[in-house]
Amino acid sequence: MNAQPLPEPQDRPARLTVGVVGAGRVGPALAASLRLAGHRPVAASGVSDASVRRAAALLPEVPVVPPSEVLARAELVLLTVPDDALPELVGGLAETGAVRPGQLLVHTSGRYGVSVLEPALRAGALPLALHPVMTFTGTSVDVQRLAGCSFGVTAPEELRLAAEALVIEMGGEPEWIAEESRPLYHAALAIGANHLTTLVAQSLELLRASGVEAPDRMLGPLLGAALDNALRSGDAALTGPVARGDAGTVAAHVAELRRHAPHAVAGYLAMARTTADRALAHGLLKPELAEDLLGVLSDVTDARGRGGSEA
Repeated sequence: MNAQPLPEPQDRPARLTVGVVGAGRVGPALAASLRLAGHRPVAASGVSDASVRRAAALLPEVPVVPPSEVLARAELVLLTVPDDALPELVGGLAETGAVRPGQLLVHTSGRYGVSVLEPALRAGALPLALHPVMTFTGTSVDVQRLAGCSFGVTAPEELRLAAEALVIEMGGEPEWIAEESRPLYHAALAIGANHLTTLVAQSLELLRASGVEAPDRMLGPLLGAALDNALRSGDAALTGPVARGDAGTVAAHVAELRRHAPHAVAGYLAMARTTADRALAHGLLKPELAEDLLGVLSDVTDARGRGGSEA
């Protein structure tokens, strides 16, 4: 449950009509959460059949209309489109006069702060950047997962209370991110979440190839413990052959991956080198063992560079 108390009544935004531009996985879930807090979703826009289905499932009876019509109907507009599409969307809405003075425009991009909303600001809109630190499925489970979810919040100082109040009403925990820090903040989340999914999926694939019938059941307890230890202890939680300096084991791993899963070699080498650097810097890996280990990784890299086809 969200341990942070709700804002005092004078600091809470009035009940607002809510619109969603971009009915992907994020927007309908946030609008549904705002509905639970007493706000009223009134319009959504979506192009694909999947977007229309998501809007219908999470926002029943809310009409799907063009983006300009969403802005015409809503006092609070959620701009939940891909990062690369956001600047053009904002510029287009401002140029066509769709933005109204006093209208709250909220984007959910992790990469951008409020500067990307500058065209709308010039038209009189109130800009907020509220990025939910969560992966979304596009189903009702996302609304439940917002409870206790952190949001990266960036807003003008005069709108800070309104931004934080909206986050808290959705069950989230606001975390203030400076405008200039947004790209680094987002890169950190991508490393932790997106790369984790890639690593787990690859591990599942390799376990199946090795004959394990239920790789998910095997990995679940291990990865749960590893994640918990890492969150508690950081680099001190490092274990395994790289952190121990078992150069022979690492070499055997690479040889097997070359034979059975050459597409996995590059990722293994990159993570092994990074892990070795961190283990060495934190005193977990003995320097004399690190030399042998890095030698193995260097030899592998050189062999790939000369042969070109081994990995």
